[in-house]
Amino acid sequence: MKNAQVPAARPVPPDLTLAVIAKEPLPGRVKTRLCPPCTPVQAAGLARAALHDTLATLAALPARRRVLALDGRPGPWLPPGFDVIPQVPGTLDVRLAAVFGACEGPVLLLGMDTPQIDAAALAPVLAPHAFAHHEAWLGPASDGGFWALGLAAPSALPVPRAALLRGVPMSRPDTGALQHARLHAAGLRTGTLPTLTDVDTAPDALSVAALAPHSRFAAAVGALPQGLLTSCTTTGSHP
Repeated sequence: MKNAQVPAARPVPPDLTLAVIAKEPLPGRVKTRLCPPCTPVQAAGLARAALHDTLATLAALPARRRVLALDGRPGPWLPPGFDVIPQVPGTLDVRLAAVFGACEGPVLLLGMDTPQIDAAALAPVLAPHAFAHHEAWLGPASDGGFWALGLAAPSALPVPRAALLRGVPMSRPDTGALQHARLHAAGLRTGTLPTLTDVDTAPDALSVAALAPHSRFAAAVGALPQGLLTSCTTTGSHP
């Protein structure tokens, strides 16, 4: 009898925390730029699917800890294994900085607008020595913002992590460039993750659904009335 093959152990980056910052997907509070053509209920359904996909992807990846910084209450879209912490009041730069402050060791922080993320997109920052070669990682968004930010442990940085975020203007077409400039000015070696599209507008939703056809997000897009999203041709930008 042949010995059963034992699967190789998956490498776990030392002390890496995978974090997501998100709003509870309630009608009127999320994805408002999809309205119209969507109703608030339809837009919330797309946001719920996007958040579910994002959390499910991170739940399957190696990490020491997983955190959800949530504005609102958890729902059935939250998989096991996440520590839920409340978002602090303030502007987005303040809220992002607070997530890093609530975590020890290196942290990779993502938003809820990129349900197409997968292990391949995150592979560079999941490598065992990712934060030995870089003190920061930035995932640019196609609209000029960023969809992910990774920072090394506080002891490996020349300034507090909050100082790398506070005061960076958010929700602007140059937010990604400004955030990268802040990291560079602090002397951080910054790795770059793939450029992804945030879901903010109807064209964004169609594009991302096509990139991840087997996702919950794609199913939610497909469940909308036929032609609803294609009837809207406006485009926009969102960091």
